[in-house]
Amino acid sequence: MNWKTLTSEEQLSEINAASAIAPVVIFKHSTRCSISSMAKARLERAVVPEGLTFYYLDLIAYRAVSDSIAETYHVPHESPQILVIKNGECIFNESHSGIIMDEIIAEAGF
Repeated sequence: MNWKTLTSEEQLSEINAASAIAPVVIFKHSTRCSISSMAKARLERAVVPEGLTFYYLDLIAYRAVSDSIAETYHVPHESPQILVIKNGECIFNESHSGIIMDEIIAEAGF
């Protein structure tokens, strides 16, 4: 897994622009939560299709970015949380044990 680190609200514009070409995935991770760590480990063990970009947000360190994600994509804040962004909109979001690579890939159209 090659994570792109998400650390600023300005990067959401970059994600939106990239999502017009191919879906982009955002993983919101709580470094204090064992369920979040298990979800992250599950993702890291899975095969990622070429061309699908994954962003990683440490929501403890960057809570303002997490809040902007909720506002920008009209999704309630959860942790852990996965979002698939396409054409600047969230087309899929899931949390906790619902974070499964096969579903992410299917929703992203890969």
